[in-house]
Amino acid sequence: MHTKLALAVALSAVTLGVAACAAPAPAPAPSAAPSTSAMAPSPESTGTSPAAASDFALDIAGAPGRIAQAGLSVLTAEGNVDHYHAHLDLFKDGKPVTVPANIGITAGPDNRANGISALHTHDTTGVVHIESPTAGQVFTLGQLLTEWGVLGGSGAPGTGDGPLDGWTLYVNGQKRDAGIRDLPLKAHDEIVLSYGAAPAKVPAAYDFPSGE
Repeated sequence: MHTKLALAVALSAVTLGVAACAAPAPAPAPSAAPSTSAMAPSPESTGTSPAAASDFALDIAGAPGRIAQAGLSVLTAEGNVDHYHAHLDLFKDGKPVTVPANIGITAGPDNRANGISALHTHDTTGVVHIESPTAGQVFTLGQLLTEWGVLGGSGAPGTGDGPLDGWTLYVNGQKRDAGIRDLPLKAHDEIVLSYGAAPAKVPAAYDFPSGE
């Protein structure tokens, strides 16, 4: 069982300039040390099948390496040149999997946030924040999944080398036959990733809060 590490303070309490977006809520530090891997396959997992939904938890401790692996940088503040949002829903065998808060956010030994990628999440709504200091940079679904550490259903977690066989991609309700890794994240897109049996209803849109 992996430990989901929540940040001990809201980002607005440190040096990350997040006035434009909501910060993750404070939470007590976990009683056990975080795992060193974001998604290790459970003993019964074989082939390309992902581990149980509970194993999609986020490993904050490994965030700097995964951000670098995604080809992104750890910033001291959110960028304010390009700013938009997409939404991600993830399903395994028709059941929703929570997209964790704090993807793309780093924390120090004291559990305080100390860095942020231009591509990140703040909460568990599935809203993906793109807040870049560079105009026109393209961010992809593959980069987000690498930051999360769940790219592929087998192999070393977070390496970006795992296969994506068995996953189905939908964008705004339309099935896509390929391009999971390279899918560009665009403003207000509703992205659905499904493994195994499809959900009873594939979300085709997301009701973004006013101003997002």
